Amino acid sequence: MRLHTFTYFLSLLLLAGMLFSTQSGAYAQRALKRRAGLLNTDSIRMQNRADSLALLDTIGAEHDRRMKIEALEAPVDTAALAQQSDSARQSVPAAKPKTRWIPDSKKSVWLGLVLPGAGQIYNRKYWKLPIVYGGFVGCAYALTWNSKMYKDYSQAYQDIMSNNPNNDSYMDFVGAGRTKEDVQNNLEWYQESFRSRKDVYRRQRDLSIFAFIGVYILSVIDAYVDAELSDFDISKDLGMKLEPTIFNDVHRHRPQGVGLQCNIKF
Repeated sequence: MRLHTFTYFLSLLLLAGMLFSTQSGAYAQRALKRRAGLLNTDSIRMQNRADSLALLDTIGAEHDRRMKIEALEAPVDTAALAQQSDSARQSVPAAKPKTRWIPDSKKSVWLGLVLPGAGQIYNRKYWKLPIVYGGFVGCAYALTWNSKMYKDYSQAYQDIMSNNPNNDSYMDFVGAGRTKEDVQNNLEWYQESFRSRKDVYRRQRDLSIFAFIGVYILSVIDAYVDAELSDFDISKDLGMKLEPTIFNDVHRHRPQGVGLQCNIKF
């Protein structure tokens, strides 16, 4: 009896366990299905959102393309464009033309007379200053040298022409190894020699003075001519061309010779 009762209870427990496990599996399958459905719904929603965004981008790009096409196909307002270009030109400052320096010839002459080389400075020809002052320096050196030599030979000529034996400055010019007795033995030749040398140095001294004055005058003339020719038209049309040609005889209408022909264009 007890065994039968135990078997009955054990059967009930097994049956209850099977029912519980069956319900648990059903609930688990329902939960999995529900979760899978939710995931599918979310993925569908995300896909729909992405498709919507892509569609919006496509629509925006198409709209921009149509706007650009309409802007290109729209009629151009030439008057507005011309007004804009004129305003742009007016806004840009015009380049100032370079003024050409034209000196006054009278002023350059007066400056050259007062101070040698000032006329060249006024004419803005600074490269001529070394030439002008180089000429003055050369003339000054020649004048100083010839004046000194003229003075020395004049004194030596006076000493050799005098009868005073103490006046022997001429011995500095007769050369080494010569004595007073040698000079006295050939006195006339030495006297003529000192006289001619004295005259040569006097002439060169005078020429140095004239050269100094000539450089001064030339500097003034150069300043005047340079100022006068400063506005002389030197354009690109000036030119000279040499080419071979045949000279014809006017009466016989035959070639007379061959030569060069010069064409000057101005």
